[in-house]
Amino acid sequence: MIRVGITGQSGFVGTHLFNTFGLYPDRFLRIPFKDAFFENKLDLQDFVLSCDVIIHLAALNRHNDNNVILNTNVALVEQIIQACKASNSSPHILFSSSTQEEKDNIYGQSKKKGRELFENWALSTGALFTGLIIPNVFGPFGNPYYNSVVATFCYQLSRNETPKIEIDGDLKLIYVADLISCIIKKIEDASLIIGSAKIERYEVPYNLTIKVSSLLNKLTLFKNQYFENGTFPDLSNSFDRNLFNTFLSYVDHNSFFSFPLKKYIDDRGSFVEVVKSNSGGQVSFSTTLPGITRGNHFHTRKAERFAVIKGKARIEFRRIGTEEKFIFELDGRRPSFVDMPVWFTHNITNIGDDEVYTIFWINEIFDSTDPDTFFELV
Repeated sequence: MIRVGITGQSGFVGTHLFNTFGLYPDRFLRIPFKDAFFENKLDLQDFVLSCDVIIHLAALNRHNDNNVILNTNVALVEQIIQACKASNSSPHILFSSSTQEEKDNIYGQSKKKGRELFENWALSTGALFTGLIIPNVFGPFGNPYYNSVVATFCYQLSRNETPKIEIDGDLKLIYVADLISCIIKKIEDASLIIGSAKIERYEVPYNLTIKVSSLLNKLTLFKNQYFENGTFPDLSNSFDRNLFNTFLSYVDHNSFFSFPLKKYIDDRGSFVEVVKSNSGGQVSFSTTLPGITRGNHFHTRKAERFAVIKGKARIEFRRIGTEEKFIFELDGRRPSFVDMPVWFTHNITNIGDDEVYTIFWINEIFDSTDPDTFFELV
């Protein structure tokens, strides 16, 4: 069992890391971190002493005063080092640096300085240290106008705003789940090292390079097809799947769902087109008896749609690590659907007197050896 703590736990990458570690309780024990620890030396000392591994993510990305960025980020590193010295502890520290190190800007300078300070500390103590040189990270729940241009574009498009391109440069992107897989591998590989110091500067590989304009074109296509017809893009490519799941996390769920489906009626009965997709996947059908609830689980990569075509049902979902519930009531007399964002636990309950008929679509065929399904009550 590896005891792991994350500074900047409440941030974009920190939240994904914390939640992912929670999926493996037999391998990791999460040591909670609060930003207020930086204001209290004893709390910070207790934190570092409790950890076998610390991922140092806490940093200031943007500020009107460049000196504030530099001084803040260097000071946070120094505080971690001082807490380790005061508590006589030497955890394996993984430091979130950036490819901005290569550029002449204050943020990159602050990251490079922080990495060098940690390297010197590790040399003097014999501790393990991994300096992660990370490209642009994107994924669900990033902060627009702060974490990445992907987050900003998704936020703007989902609110019918018109994004603007300031510089049409090349972006080297990594999906947040792939970054986390890399971090976990570094932690577990380092746990096998015994009796010798190891200092590593590791350039995290990016998924692909894309022009800002190409990125915006792709997201605009997602928005147009999805908002007008509820159509899923081709999700057979992992980047497009990850980008679409990122886009979906910015949709205003309360105003968008449930999405009405067109119902065609003739003397034979009725016909409803439930899923329009540019890729394959799996469509399933279920009946649910009155008062019964299905689900109470979440996925980390799968795109999924619930469409009620008969009976009355309540669909609920809640983002992992938060308390706000989104609740929708669907009636098969007016067929409609709700899509399940990744990292949202969800369920469906029959709230009527008759059976509920539900059609489920998911973008990949179920694999019992890799189900990507985790139980948690909504």
